[in-house]
Amino acid sequence: MTKVKICGITNSEDAKWAVDLGTDALGFVFYKESPRYVRKEVARDIICSLPPFVSSVGVFVNEQEERINEISEFCSLDLIQLHGNEPPDFCAKFNKRLIKALRIEEGVSLEFISLYNVSAILFDTYYKDIYGGGGKAFNWQLASEAKGYAKRVILAGGLNPDNIFNAIQMVKPYGVDVSSGVEYEPGKKDYDKLKKFIKIAKEL
Repeated sequence: MTKVKICGITNSEDAKWAVDLGTDALGFVFYKESPRYVRKEVARDIICSLPPFVSSVGVFVNEQEERINEISEFCSLDLIQLHGNEPPDFCAKFNKRLIKALRIEEGVSLEFISLYNVSAILFDTYYKDIYGGGGKAFNWQLASEAKGYAKRVILAGGLNPDNIFNAIQMVKPYGVDVSSGVEYEPGKKDYDKLKKFIKIAKEL
């Protein structure tokens, strides 16, 4: 069964909806330039209320090691997700399960993916100045080809209730990650979209 991560959680109501509908993980964005940025105090309160077996993921972009560790400990994060330009040696510094996000471009060699010794690689759409949450899908065939270089693949980038079926059928990822595709505005989830997205992903 495909794992589902709902990212960009900013409030307890959205977190409860996602959990009740069967999500496997919630993502909390600690990148201040993101419209889905959440303060660590708010994230900690939400995480403390989560039931067992729902994972909390802290999302960081080109952040300092010390700050990542500080927030990770403060919020009791289960996983760290690095969504910037972090090299393999930086990812290796953490003694916690780690997801490395890579923004996929056409025509770029995929062999570098194997340099990352992490729990999973998340493939996202490439934007020059945006690190996730752009709402645009990329060529999923690239993600399918890249699976040979990663232990586990998490598919992101422009996913929504209308395309998640085809995305999973094509890539067959370990998990999927959605943010803007289940929102009515940045940082605010739409219950009906959440329900439809999770239902389709889990049935596959």
